[in-house]
Amino acid sequence: MSASTLLATRRTALAGGLALAAAANPALATPTRRLSNPNPSAEARALYAFLWSQYGRKTMTGQQEGVAHPDAELAYIQAKTGQLPAILGLDYIAPHDNTAVNDRATAWSRSGGVVTLCWHWGAPDIGPGYENAKKDFDLVAALQSGTPQNRAMTRDLTQVADLLAVLRDRKVLVLWRPLHEFGGDWFWWGKHGPKTFKALWALMYDDFTHRRGLDNLIWVAGWAGQNVDPDWYPGRERVDIAGADLYADDHGAMAPMFQQVRAVVGDTVPICLHENGPIPDPALLGPQADWLWFMTWHTRWLTDPSQNDPAHLKAYYAADRYLTKDAVKLLRGATPT
Repeated sequence: MSASTLLATRRTALAGGLALAAAANPALATPTRRLSNPNPSAEARALYAFLWSQYGRKTMTGQQEGVAHPDAELAYIQAKTGQLPAILGLDYIAPHDNTAVNDRATAWSRSGGVVTLCWHWGAPDIGPGYENAKKDFDLVAALQSGTPQNRAMTRDLTQVADLLAVLRDRKVLVLWRPLHEFGGDWFWWGKHGPKTFKALWALMYDDFTHRRGLDNLIWVAGWAGQNVDPDWYPGRERVDIAGADLYADDHGAMAPMFQQVRAVVGDTVPICLHENGPIPDPALLGPQADWLWFMTWHTRWLTDPSQNDPAHLKAYYAADRYLTKDAVKLLRGATPT
């Protein structure tokens, strides 16, 4: 069978499966779940409806790009599997690269992929970058109007909101994952306890949503998998998708972590695996670990055979449980808005 015939056959099967599922369960055809933003764009509503329609049935493939060579991961996956991931992960980590990050997000979105963005936010009074994100910042002082820390924090929030506004104006939807791995104490936003963290989340959410009108964002709240503590949860009124991450030693489903997140959020939002090393074996996913997507971290986490050997990668990307970019493009076209 030729590659084009195989792809056409897979597309037909996917479309038929969606139609049958929608007929059997009208909730899949007409999702009733709403975004936390009271005034999202029509496109954001449509994407969120699609995500709900797949949750509990399929898992989207995802890949975080590396900073030094941002095309390397996608090229590697395509070479080893003949496919591309449904979701591309990008990062506002280096200010000199942020314009290019936006351009890559735009190209990926316009080609039918889904974009997720995180922000390794360097301590505002020190400077940008991953290492500075691990340095301390006086968040208590920053939450007080008029302090030097508050001015530095507000400056950074404005700059990132400006970047996200560019994507909004280009109609690029973003699974926005700020302040990630909360509950851990390695990033500055996790060093001062859940009360200050939730105040920061609320400040960012309200500013971006209500003042800046960033109606293209779907807000993803991500715990550090070592500490899925309900005290850190920002609340459904400011969260659209919840998740956790863990760099496991094998291809297990990480069901205990999924269940810990579900114990906090219940069925109010879908649950994602927002960072991972080894990709979970799709045969192990199901009601106890219904991840909406996985997001393999970049460089060695993808290419080191001890993490994801090429044979596993090819088999997993071909699995019926996992949705690649081509599959998501088809299904989003077939899913009612």
